[in-house]
Amino acid sequence: MAKTVYLTTVDNPYDPETQFDEWYAFDIEKGYDSCGLLARVAKTADGLSDLDNEKEIERAIDEIVKYNLSGMHKKLIKNN
Repeated sequence: MAKTVYLTTVDNPYDPETQFDEWYAFDIEKGYDSCGLLARVAKTADGLSDLDNEKEIERAIDEIVKYNLSGMHKKLIKNN
């Protein structure tokens, strides 16, 4: 079964998959910039396959959650 992973925060009431605009607005309003954080940590590249980039994004999310000093970030897994 395929899965999609997302970086989100424990207080964000919106679904980043189906309510991205609302999720993003809430995230920015609270000052989290989760997308920016993920972009800084993930080492994705155009030369990598989609699967390799997806694996790298999940690795980066796991790292962010592991060293989650604020306690706000969490990993959201959606089974497709």
